[in-house]
Amino acid sequence: MRRVLIAVAALALPVSLAGAPAVASATDSVKPAQVVEKSNRPAALVAQGPDDICDFTINRPNLRLGSSGAVVQQAQCYLNQAIDAGLDVDGDFGRLTQSATRTFQQCAGIVVDGRIGAQTWSFLSFWANAPDAPFC
Repeated sequence: MRRVLIAVAALALPVSLAGAPAVASATDSVKPAQVVEKSNRPAALVAQGPDDICDFTINRPNLRLGSSGAVVQQAQCYLNQAIDAGLDVDGDFGRLTQSATRTFQQCAGIVVDGRIGAQTWSFLSFWANAPDAPFC
């Protein structure tokens, strides 16, 4: 068995090295790390994906009944976009926001607990920013 493994490894080594990048020689010039790092950075920030439909905050903490602030406004805005919840975007995670969260979670096929954690944030931001929203 050991001879078979050695033979397979000996055959695989030239194949794997064929696609490997060439090794730099002593005569090649090497740029200092700082110069390479600066030359690879974009001059300006590059947008990654579509603009966010709701722009109260970029924070995504766990939310539940009694939570408040800009993050709740973000969640309420997402719920309105994703499922047409009709919530007032007031920053108060009350019974209506909890109910809308449960409705969204059920529609999305994720854990229904009325709280907004990592999974719900992920689905909410995706669904709210999708071009065909609202879904349910």
